[in-house]
Amino acid sequence: MSFESELQRIKDEIISNLPQEVKVQKIEFEGPEIAVYSENSDLSIDENSTVLKDLAKIMRKRVVFRWNVEKRKDPNETEDYIKNLVGEEAEISAMEFDHTRGEVIIESGKPGLVIGKKGVNLKEIRANTFWQPKTIRTPPLASRTIQLIRGMLKQERKTQKEILLRIGKRIHRPILFNDLYVRMTSLGGFREVGRSCILMQTRDSNVLLDCGLNVGNPNEKYPFFDIPEFSVRDLDAIIVSHAHLDHCGLVPFLFKYGYRGPVYCTLPTRNLSTMLQLDYVQICEKEGIISPYSKRDVKTTVLHTIPLSWGKVTDIAPDIKLTLHNSGHILGSSIVHLHFGKGGYNFVYTGDFKFQKTRLLEKANVKFPRVESLLLEATYGGPQDRIPSRHESERELKQILNSTINKGGKILIPVLAVGRAQELIIILEEFISKGVIENVPVFLDGLISEATAIHTANPDFLSSDLREKILHQGKNPFLSDFFTTITSHEERLDVLKGGPCIIMATSGMLIGGPSVQYLKGLANDKSNALIFVSYQVSGTLGNRIQRGFREFQYIDAKGRTQLVKLNLNVFTLEGFSGHSSRSQISQFLRRIQPRPKIVITNHGEESKCVSLSTMIHKKLRKATKAPKNRETLILK
Repeated sequence: MSFESELQRIKDEIISNLPQEVKVQKIEFEGPEIAVYSENSDLSIDENSTVLKDLAKIMRKRVVFRWNVEKRKDPNETEDYIKNLVGEEAEISAMEFDHTRGEVIIESGKPGLVIGKKGVNLKEIRANTFWQPKTIRTPPLASRTIQLIRGMLKQERKTQKEILLRIGKRIHRPILFNDLYVRMTSLGGFREVGRSCILMQTRDSNVLLDCGLNVGNPNEKYPFFDIPEFSVRDLDAIIVSHAHLDHCGLVPFLFKYGYRGPVYCTLPTRNLSTMLQLDYVQICEKEGIISPYSKRDVKTTVLHTIPLSWGKVTDIAPDIKLTLHNSGHILGSSIVHLHFGKGGYNFVYTGDFKFQKTRLLEKANVKFPRVESLLLEATYGGPQDRIPSRHESERELKQILNSTINKGGKILIPVLAVGRAQELIIILEEFISKGVIENVPVFLDGLISEATAIHTANPDFLSSDLREKILHQGKNPFLSDFFTTITSHEERLDVLKGGPCIIMATSGMLIGGPSVQYLKGLANDKSNALIFVSYQVSGTLGNRIQRGFREFQYIDAKGRTQLVKLNLNVFTLEGFSGHSSRSQISQFLRRIQPRPKIVITNHGEESKCVSLSTMIHKKLRKATKAPKNRETLILK
């Protein structure tokens, strides 16, 4: 069957299942969505309508409604109409018109007033302007990254529409092979931490799960793209589980070398990944290292990224459906569920996951429609890997802070800009506001403030407790006056010369960035403290210090190598980790529904991947595998 005849078959099926009063203007494949353009702006058809829900059940595809382009009101007139309709009390801060999707995105301080009682205002806007209204809350902190992405998308609406139509044709092409087989090839992140990259293949399709950098080992930085199984040209999709460089850092590299397919992830993951990728290019330029891609490649990646919500089933290839679920690791991080064929096989990839509720996020999802095989992280999968409770770790943190401050010392906490930083901001805000620790300055350096701004723009992805505080109680720890952002070398010197304080700085593994500069300045004083709160990858300075090294080499501004001796106190608090402990992994495996038939381990040191795999096989009586990089498993 040709693409044209398949398209016509789908169109005919949609029209036959729509109410008779719906007048269809045209139907287009826009990426994974089938867009039905209608003449009827008076019909109440949005993503929650029974018409669309019934259609989705019949078609087993994502169908959206758009309104006749020719009838749309001028954007300026529409803006005036909306402002007059909802009134000044709604606190509209911005309106953005997406001509490709026929949407007007209304950003306001009080979205409930924009929506109106039972959605009456949205119906009025749709009926009188032919624009589909979408409401978002004005974030309390402005994000440069979000503004940059919005500006980019606004400028390239026509290009993005062309991209979506091209992707749509590839997704909805006819299936050539009826017999299903599923293969998994490990390109990176197996029996190691870093450069996570997994190739999933059927006879019809090729999908990549994550595409990361190895931040700790410059000699094994990239995934194994040179093996015969991998071809950029044949890739149908890239799925990014979350925004840490060891999972998203090399996606623009594939665009540099010709990939032009979609990237799927949540909206926060897109924004945070873009922030980190642009920062990585900048760091390479500063350090005189050749970057694997340019800012232009990052922009191309953004234009090809299709954000998805958790729980939405999406066609990403002729024989593969994707659903993302909360993984509890960082903002927007996802467990990936792939459904192959017509119920033929189901594969779940945890990515990095946390099976415990934290102050920042809800714990990882355990319920899936079906699971035949599970790919599971083993970062803390060793038999000795006990992660202390949050309560225990917070108590220990309080003691270290008080002891160091009382001695007149400074505390350096190297953090990943995304995840641990925001968790600690919440804890420190509570400590200071309740008088648990002395009210000393808390300095934030690196991308922490920008990443935090992106968190404030996505309250729906935060834990229910934190969301309640922010949206309904007016208590937003991210807006506290206790925190000061550092932006220059001169300000860093002032911090080092000043009195007792807490410094949170990137990078979290001491592989560069402001944290290393602070460490150099604080290293010699026994009254100071260094606290590790996140996983330290083997090969990083952070990992060496954890293992007992008490000196390191530092290249100064003039290019001279200096030896720095560490006399400050060093602590590791693993209870703040965004990864699951071995016991939490066991709980996850006992509670996952339905139970997988085979469990595969990755994202851990070799001994931990093997040990966890052995434990699961013996105690839970599951078939297990702990493959090495470049291995292929035939799953079906």
